[in-house]
Amino acid sequence: MRSLIKKDSSKALLFAGFIVLMLVFFMLSISLGQTSISLKATIHAFLQFDESDPNSVIVMTSRLSRALIATVVGSSLAISGALMQALTRNPLAAPDLLGINAGGLFFIVISIVFFSTESLTSYMWTAFLGAAIAGMLVFLLGSIGRDGLTPVKIVLAGAAISALFASFTQGLLIVNEQSIQSILFWMAGSVSGRSIDMLIPVLPYILGATVVALLLGRSINVLLSGDDIAKGLGQRTLLLKITMGVLVVFLAGGSVAVAGSIGFVGFLVPHIVKKLVGPDHRWVLPYCAVVGASLLLAADLAARFLIMPQEVPIGVMTAIAGAPLFVYLVRKGLKTGG
Repeated sequence: MRSLIKKDSSKALLFAGFIVLMLVFFMLSISLGQTSISLKATIHAFLQFDESDPNSVIVMTSRLSRALIATVVGSSLAISGALMQALTRNPLAAPDLLGINAGGLFFIVISIVFFSTESLTSYMWTAFLGAAIAGMLVFLLGSIGRDGLTPVKIVLAGAAISALFASFTQGLLIVNEQSIQSILFWMAGSVSGRSIDMLIPVLPYILGATVVALLLGRSINVLLSGDDIAKGLGQRTLLLKITMGVLVVFLAGGSVAVAGSIGFVGFLVPHIVKKLVGPDHRWVLPYCAVVGASLLLAADLAARFLIMPQEVPIGVMTAIAGAPLFVYLVRKGLKTGG
């Protein structure tokens, strides 16, 4: 008992450290860029906004919204990745790798091309719908066959659905050149150029889904012990799985509606967190929220300075970090027959 309390105390202390790290990256995201702003000037802009002060205008109209969006999207993608890995019991599962992000993006493109919509609320609901349809298609395609849903089949199904929606999106780019700028804005996967008005419509859904996900940590631990054991302990496994699927749709779909498709965050962060705190989802999920936000804030900072004065798409930075781990896990799975 004493050792368990000691472990929980160390995890809580490390969690506090990551919160501090996230806040440091948040402030750096606001302060650093083509125009560097001192910490004193940044705080002054928060406390006393002055329209005649260029620093205040940059902070409040551009940098703050960018940092907030990076924080929310990074947290959402990381939590949705952890939920998907638990739901499928597949370490390679993530919203971008299983086609969820591609589905949300494709439906946004449809709304732009065929309905000429400019409503942020419409983008939100189309992204939710696309993410849900993509998730159902992956599940159905991966369940075909005698063995049912297996880790390998769900990855292959996700890759197929991702490629399908990506092809459809590219096709719409070709046949509708008038909307190419609007479409590329969503395809880029970036927190640059996004305003706070784009975050506000989806924020209640993302926050609600985050809170519910954090409350499910203990139930997810029971589910991962096996369906038979979970049912024996009185858990309604089907209801829990449906709830987890809905949460993934809101978290991943909401992220796509704000920032487009950003890859590898949902895949990479849960693996980092599990190395730090183990498989207990009572700790994994809150850690994912903080580490995911920190990772995307750091990636956004790196994207600004790599080829300044231009910026690297933030998806490139997350891919640089996540792709090697993905290749390693695939090779490891092939060698062990997993």
